Amino acid sequence: MTTTPMTTAPMTTMVSGTTLAAVAAVIGDTARANMLVALMGGRALTAGELAWHAGVSPQTTSGHLTRLRDAGLIAQIRQGRHRYHRLAGPEVAQAIEGLMALAAVGPPRHRPVGPRDAALRAARTCYDHLAGRLGTGLADALAAAGHVVPGDGVAHVSDAGRRFLADALAIDLPAIGSPAESGRRPLCRTCLDWSERRPHLAGRLGAALLDRSLERGWILRCRDSRAVTVTAAGERAYAELFGLAPQG
Repeated sequence: MTTTPMTTAPMTTMVSGTTLAAVAAVIGDTARANMLVALMGGRALTAGELAWHAGVSPQTTSGHLTRLRDAGLIAQIRQGRHRYHRLAGPEVAQAIEGLMALAAVGPPRHRPVGPRDAALRAARTCYDHLAGRLGTGLADALAAAGHVVPGDGVAHVSDAGRRFLADALAIDLPAIGSPAESGRRPLCRTCLDWSERRPHLAGRLGAALLDRSLERGWILRCRDSRAVTVTAAGERAYAELFGLAPQG
């Protein structure tokens, strides 16, 4: 009896090489890559601000922004007569951070060191969560205390961790984010830190830690940079709650 070999239809959810190459080509332009890195700070920026970060003229910025929007990498926000631009979502930020981690291990000639590197390595925002030594320090402290159990890309928050976060930081995990957001974004995941080469915490918990740090005045955003400055109050709080040394 002769049997006909079974063939498996290609998965419709798989991204084709052509599609991947098209998105990579959009990111691969230096000006557009600089715009995406600027938006990793988590704030929406105007076209003029993005032109400054990219080092291009305002006349060419519109074309770059159109390419980024068409690729689904950024979204536009209208507020009155003003237009702002932000990353399209956390999955874009995760992809950019991953590319930055890959670029950081490249040949030294491809890794120019700028005057802001020290501040960025100490503490910065990675879209809507904390990164740098501060971000990885928080992740390490929560893991060492058994509050967070890191896994393969996704971290589990223990019952003790939920109690700690509620008591010390007034973070009520079930209440974080809207129901719609909760359905598509993990509560807590790990994100490889490009400067420390170790994970920091992302997901809804990572965003809540950043929000709480800003609300309590533990950190301050730096102008025209993703770097954040840890205040004196922040140094005391991070030392008391997490055992962290100053990040400077």
